[in-house]
Amino acid sequence: MSLFTVSSSPHLKAKDTTSRIMLDVIIALIPAGIVSIWLHGVKALWLILIGVITAVLTEYLIQKFMKRTITIRDLSAVVTGMLLAYNMPPSAPWWMVVIGSVIAIALVKQIFGGIGHNFMNPALAARAILLASWPAHMTRWSQPGTDAITTATPLALANLTDATSGATSGATAVMELPSLLNAFLGNIPGTLGEVSSIALLIGAAYLLIRGVINWRIPFTYIATTFICTIIFGGVGLYDAFYQLFLGGLMLGSFYMATDYSSSPVTPVGQIIMGIGCGILTAVIRVFGGYPEGVSYAILLMNVATPLIDKYTQPRIYGEVAKNAR
Repeated sequence: MSLFTVSSSPHLKAKDTTSRIMLDVIIALIPAGIVSIWLHGVKALWLILIGVITAVLTEYLIQKFMKRTITIRDLSAVVTGMLLAYNMPPSAPWWMVVIGSVIAIALVKQIFGGIGHNFMNPALAARAILLASWPAHMTRWSQPGTDAITTATPLALANLTDATSGATSGATAVMELPSLLNAFLGNIPGTLGEVSSIALLIGAAYLLIRGVINWRIPFTYIATTFICTIIFGGVGLYDAFYQLFLGGLMLGSFYMATDYSSSPVTPVGQIIMGIGCGILTAVIRVFGGYPEGVSYAILLMNVATPLIDKYTQPRIYGEVAKNAR
């Protein structure tokens, strides 16, 4: 009896399945969802459910129509729907979440072959399209606990703020920057999923412990953003640190820049991805007309991912030099 079994590769197989990984991401996103519902009420829950249901239904219908294997049980559509909803302002009408989920699944994911084949993050791509199509709806922010509509997020105000005094400059300022504690806990205007940094970090810790993500992209992303904000923005250490908890940096760095399908697979490539995202985010935040640069930074680096992988892939074992005879 032979002690060896001869078979084709792969010879080492991971125990984690796609559905298990996606379930871990869903669990990690729950704390941010709970905080959002607590701050903004039942409408936040309604928007999240609409995003998830629309994403799952869209994936099912497209795969049914194209006679592909139905993969809604892998939970990837659920994750996409949640992330899309988390990138929407609390005041967003329900139909925009429906349109965004359809775009994310149909145009960004399924048209390229489904999970593992999309070249950019579906939720972020849909958000960028919605922002270009309905900028008024996508930039209306409500203060948690009220129905009042504010004209700017804390990140937008931070670009108009005196770095030493913390008070907004100019005659048009209508509010002061929230404290660092409020920014950390989530008592600030913003999208559904980005307002509470502590909730996002709790979920991120879970993903790191579970091994779903590694440190390379998120930590280099955040560190590069911090350094470049100081260099490009001319702000102090405190102000650069404060801005890490504003906007979508925590949501983007841990939950979307680490997307398996659209991020580099090599360790060096992942570090390059994080550095690139950080530089672009800081440049857009400091010099751009739109105060938030996370979405566009990740999307631009998603496009560069194949090139990054090409030049950072390790040498194949047994590879022979091109000039060998």
